[in-house]
Amino acid sequence: MAPVRPADYPPPFSTAEAIAAPTDPVDERIEVGVLVVGAGPGGLACAVRLGQLLQEHPEMRERLGEVPVAVLEKGKQAGSHLLSGAVVNPRALRRLFQGRPELEAIPTFGTVEGEAVYVLTEGHAARIPPPPTMRNHGNWILSVAQLGRFLAEQAEAGGAMLLPETVGGALLVDHGRVVGVRTGDKGRGREGEPLGNFEPGVDIAAKVTVLAEGTAGHLTGAAIDRFGLHGRNPQIWALGVKEVWKVARPLRRIVHTMGWPLRKRARYGEFGGSWIYPMGDDHVSIGFVVGLEYRDVELSAHDLLQQFKTHPLVRKILEGGERVAWGAKTITEGGQLSMPSRLNAPGLLLVGESAGLVNVPRLKGVHYAIESGKLAAEAAFRALQGGESHGRVGALDAYDQSIRDSYLWPDLTEVRNMRQAFDKGFVVGGALASAMTVSKGKIPPKDYATEPNAAHELIRTGRSEEYPAPDGQLTFDKLSSVFASGNRTRDDQPNHVRVERRVPRDVAEMWAWMCPAQVYEVGEEDGDGTVTVMLTPSNCVQCGAITAKGGRLTPPEGGSGPEYTLT
Repeated sequence: MAPVRPADYPPPFSTAEAIAAPTDPVDERIEVGVLVVGAGPGGLACAVRLGQLLQEHPEMRERLGEVPVAVLEKGKQAGSHLLSGAVVNPRALRRLFQGRPELEAIPTFGTVEGEAVYVLTEGHAARIPPPPTMRNHGNWILSVAQLGRFLAEQAEAGGAMLLPETVGGALLVDHGRVVGVRTGDKGRGREGEPLGNFEPGVDIAAKVTVLAEGTAGHLTGAAIDRFGLHGRNPQIWALGVKEVWKVARPLRRIVHTMGWPLRKRARYGEFGGSWIYPMGDDHVSIGFVVGLEYRDVELSAHDLLQQFKTHPLVRKILEGGERVAWGAKTITEGGQLSMPSRLNAPGLLLVGESAGLVNVPRLKGVHYAIESGKLAAEAAFRALQGGESHGRVGALDAYDQSIRDSYLWPDLTEVRNMRQAFDKGFVVGGALASAMTVSKGKIPPKDYATEPNAAHELIRTGRSEEYPAPDGQLTFDKLSSVFASGNRTRDDQPNHVRVERRVPRDVAEMWAWMCPAQVYEVGEEDGDGTVTVMLTPSNCVQCGAITAKGGRLTPPEGGSGPEYTLT
């Protein structure tokens, strides 16, 4: 049988669908000064910093009009779609709120006082010294969903208008310049027909638009294509699945593991690991991450997490506890070499994961998002000064320079090849990563390339036989997990998942196993070696994995998706 790659079956989607010219009459458009798309840490940090600057310069606030800063959020509220570990370097938060009382009010579960790293085999755990890239002493443990709600409160207090349940449907481009965003329609039926509560989208015109969509952003991908911003390497992603448990005994350290249940040989393409973090005395965050370049049809991040929990090391931590939350999200993993070639275009700035700012070896991205949001605010503010043409080519170039002048850039430079090293397998990759760490990124002398996640040929090894059956106490199925996410997607809204519907069985089954929310099912054989892919889009928690693995996630109706509170 000929090898099968998901990339050979592209979705019926073009990024041109996410680019539009303004259509509303001028007097019907919503006019704002700076429009931020995405109420995550990066976007909200941008809004907070703009509020601080406008408070110091009231003449600029007046010049920007009634709504100087607006933030679009597709979830029910800020934080609804935010998920991370999370152990966060506090440096960016301290810089954002320097000398302000808000710094002491940030919700955390304390600082990291102890940490342990284990290499697992089935049934055994060997503790090793934390590698330099994984040392976290003094970092803050927090829920990024809670952080998002806190930052939203600070942004609103500073004068930003938060627009929840509002999707950025298309990037508005006029004469080669981004001039805002058209929001998505609400109240359409399954076939796109207007229902009784139909509300059309509107044009929101902005002098500067900041894309802070997080992982695999809809408008971000369109902007990169439209303005030719592709990086040296293609972007790649991992998928993380997380649970929050109420536990009987406090955990006094953070835990990371590598090895089992992933396989070490390069032919499988299985890169990833786990975390277990305390959330106070009676809760823990536990998650498993796997790179989406894996090749096995039956690999499932959700089921890997369930399998991981059966290990004696983990079972002991969770014993006597109960699961109280679940969620899933992709992580941008390409590193510096996959970042956009520029982080701005006329009228546009990219921050956080939209800019590819994630340090995979250090397991860090939140503080990079916050720092980049702050720097984007300062660049936008400078471009909006009197006498400056904010929409001209190069008007926002100072943002790119500020990123390169910040602590983010040397951090990312040192580890720019480390993620790719593990394409050679766990053992060889670990040795190369050690050499890169010691040399501070000078090894290798020539940068490594990457392949898109969907470009790898699929294999079958009977992987699913190893997964434990769900028992509803320690291990859980996908549908009960979707319920635990608080998913609130209407059953009768239009399908927002774009995939080729007739594909080889291996591709269809790979999508079904990959998806943590059971969106995809394998339908009937079509008589030509292909099967029909069946979809249940209302299950979707908008993790973004399908965009990495051969399809395309587009935004559903605003307010849809999970309702994360502890993640």
